Amino acid sequence: MNHPRLTLDPVIHSPIRFSITASLAAVDEADFRSVRDAVEISDSVLSKQISTLEAAGYVAVRKIFVGKRPRTYLSLTPQGRKAWNIHVRALREIAG
Repeated sequence: MNHPRLTLDPVIHSPIRFSITASLAAVDEADFRSVRDAVEISDSVLSKQISTLEAAGYVAVRKIFVGKRPRTYLSLTPQGRKAWNIHVRALREIAG
């Protein structure tokens, strides 16, 4: 039998990326500022971590303009949602 830790996702497991992914798992889409504030990190830290999650195929980034102001929206991809569910299930098995 394989220990559940073997199914933990190293991309999601980082505390900041875990928090970002948890925040996005609760909604269909969230604006950049809302995620930044919910996770309590700076813009630059969020940008860097989103780049990592996006490169893994876990987060989609959508940029639009509202008037002359850019707005960035973030969402989990289907692959990201699946990875999140597997990761959380493994944590529950370990904790249980």
